[in-house]
Amino acid sequence: MPIVESPCVSICAMDAATGWCIGCGRTLAEIARWSETDQADRDAVMAELPARMERLEGRLR
Repeated sequence: MPIVESPCVSICAMDAATGWCIGCGRTLAEIARWSETDQADRDAVMAELPARMERLEGRLR
């Protein structure tokens, strides 16, 4: 079974305003389907995460 790359950093808490995890930036739906989705979908989510994390950092300051 192949190992699926994950952005998880074991800081699992959801931001109520955005619906994103404050540790990795994913939504609950993205987290739930992560290991079952195809590489293209994971790549698309991964591409969005830096902007999400930047937005979260601004909110949490």
